[in-house]
Amino acid sequence: MAWKRIYICKQCGYETEVYEGKGLFGQHITPMTCPECHTVQNIVVGGVIGDVAPSYRTEAGRLCLRCGSDKIKVWNLHTCPKCGGEMKVTNEKEFWT
Repeated sequence: MAWKRIYICKQCGYETEVYEGKGLFGQHITPMTCPECHTVQNIVVGGVIGDVAPSYRTEAGRLCLRCGSDKIKVWNLHTCPKCGGEMKVTNEKEFWT
């Protein structure tokens, strides 16, 4: 089962969705932050897709889904990628089981 959480920056209002837990096919989604386009991108990792496509087994070597940058890194769930302010969870709901 997985959950979708919405994070909002207290300073600038930037909003992003983050998924937690495991998906139907065993994958998990890792939120990554991009220093070039200043966004959070959700990267699918592992599960059945990782078995078929080895590049999906880890976050290493992945590209930003928005701008293609190779400088993305795992997001700390606290720092706003736009302004550096503090992000807070606003809700939580079941996404899939």
